[in-house]
Amino acid sequence: MTHHSHQLTIELKQVRLYGYHGLYENESFTGNEFEIDLHVRIEPTVAVIRNIDESISYVNLFELLKKRMQQSEALLETLAMEIANLIHKEYTGVKEVTISITKITPPFENFSGKVGVTYQKSF
Repeated sequence: MTHHSHQLTIELKQVRLYGYHGLYENESFTGNEFEIDLHVRIEPTVAVIRNIDESISYVNLFELLKKRMQQSEALLETLAMEIANLIHKEYTGVKEVTISITKITPPFENFSGKVGVTYQKSF
């Protein structure tokens, strides 16, 4: 019997959350708006998912994201890596997490644009 592998990615895109993350002192109390893209890859255990228990609810992913984003962190790298590990700990069936965290208005003089990090981890 041939086994056909199939994959599903649950995505949260352009999620806007306010947070107090950054290396600069003013960032820890003025805060900043962040945009998060999250991709969580699973291998479904059924041919067709018909029940949310067979997948991962994006509501639950959002709650996990929101909770961790509320805890202040100097580095976006730390946040991205910890969020990926938290998701895997919560959902053991996760095969891969890719997360991008973008700081919408970085505190640089004469800088136009956004900055961020992307972290990808396979389990």
